[in-house]
Amino acid sequence: MLAALLGLYGTLREGVFTIDELNLDTAAAMTLILAATGQTIVLLRGGIDLSIGGMISLGTVLAATRFGTDPGQAVAWAIGIVAIGALVGALNGLLITILRLQPFLVTLATWSILSGTAMIILPTDGGSLPAGWMRFGFASWLGLSSSVWLLILLLAFWFWFKRTRLGISIRATGSNERSALLSGVSPLGINVATYALSGLFAALAALYLTTQTGAGSPTIGKDYILPSVAAAVIGGISLFGGRGGLVGTIIGAYILTLIGNLVFVLEVSSYWQPIVSGIILLIAVLASSIAEKSARRSLT
Repeated sequence: MLAALLGLYGTLREGVFTIDELNLDTAAAMTLILAATGQTIVLLRGGIDLSIGGMISLGTVLAATRFGTDPGQAVAWAIGIVAIGALVGALNGLLITILRLQPFLVTLATWSILSGTAMIILPTDGGSLPAGWMRFGFASWLGLSSSVWLLILLLAFWFWFKRTRLGISIRATGSNERSALLSGVSPLGINVATYALSGLFAALAALYLTTQTGAGSPTIGKDYILPSVAAAVIGGISLFGGRGGLVGTIIGAYILTLIGNLVFVLEVSSYWQPIVSGIILLIAVLASSIAEKSARRSLT
C-alpha cells in the first residue's frame, strides 16, 4: 500500500524520492508516529487508549504557557510533562485492573478530564515557545532533519524494547491473558506499565508538536486519537492483541500522511482525506479479522 501511494505521488510531483522529501514527510508524520507508538503498545496488550488526545492537548498548552524564556525552566517543564503523561497512563492501568473496567470507558473519561484541564489553562490556541525549542524542531544534521533522527532513535528503542521481559510479557498477555497469568505475569503490573508508556509517548508527541507549531492548543489532541489507532491497524497490529510491531505502525502513519499529500496535490476537497483513510482502515480491519480467524482455525 505504501509503495503504491509513493508510486502515485511520484508521478504527480517531482522530487518525491529525495532526502528533502523524506525530511518533510517525517516531520509531518512524527507527532502521529509518537502517539501511535504508545497506542501500539496498548493494542498489543489487547486494550485501547483514548486519553492520548487529552494528554497531547494538555502537553501543548503546558509547554506554551510554562516554558518561558529560561532554558532550564523549559527543560524542567518538558520533563514534568513527560512525567505527567506517564502518571496519567499508570492511573489508567490501575483503574482498568483494580476496578475491572473497560479500557475504552476509563480512557474516554481520562481524555475528557485532561481536555477540560487544557481548556482551563489555555481556552484558545496561543502561548509561545522559546526560540531554541523551535530551532530544534527544524534543525538538521548530516542532511537529515531532527525528525528523521528521532525516528531512528525510536526504532532503536523498539528493537531493544520488544526483546525485554516487559515487551515480551505485553505481547504474551495480549495473545492469551490466562496463559500469561499462569506463567507468572502480573496483570496489574503489565497494565500499569503499558498505559504508562502510552501516556509517556503521548506527552512526547505533544512536545514534538510544539516544535512545529510554536503554540499550544487545548483541542489539537482529538485529531490524533483515531489516526493513532488507524496507523497501528493499517500497519498490521491486531485489534485482538498480541500481534504486530512498531515498524508496521510507522508505515501506517506514513500512509495516512501520504493520503493527505495526495489530496493536496490532486487539488481535490480535503473532505476526501478522512473518506479514503476510513476505507483503507476498513480494509485493514477486515484483513486483521480474517487473519485472526484463520489463525484460530489452524490452532483447532
